[in-house]
Amino acid sequence: MKVLNLQCSHQHSFEGWFGSEDDFQSQLVRGLIECPLCADKTIQKMPSAARLNFGAQQAPTAVSTSTALAALDSSDAAPSQGANLPTQVAFLKALRHVVSNTEDVGQRFADEARRMHYGEVEARGIRGQASVRDAVDLLEEGIEVMPLPMLPGLKETLQ
Repeated sequence: MKVLNLQCSHQHSFEGWFGSEDDFQSQLVRGLIECPLCADKTIQKMPSAARLNFGAQQAPTAVSTSTALAALDSSDAAPSQGANLPTQVAFLKALRHVVSNTEDVGQRFADEARRMHYGEVEARGIRGQASVRDAVDLLEEGIEVMPLPMLPGLKETLQ
């Protein structure tokens, strides 16, 4: 297995695992490799140091995030171009946490948020799609919502 450090044209860094260099080149030419943050398919291989395992590893830092209502499909909240790798990893972990701990109510988001706010159904973490107008209306009614970028890499595990 070959682990490569990759970077898209927006300077988002990520790892790719391939059976061989030929496997990487083949997937790159066929457009099968894309940035998990922005879906850019302009990918370049970055230099990497040899990996040495000496046994003990540091425990990963936990990412804490509150489960929040999500309304808008917006990639504006993604880490800025050139953000460092730990920031990108933390960002994806936080988004995956929210996605895995909320119910996707799709286009019914505004209606479901109102039903919870007014006590018609039990409150729970939800996410879905809403227009900007619906999101503003919800905020004016005192219903807290926030945009949640739906990035391509959210549905898959980080490898």
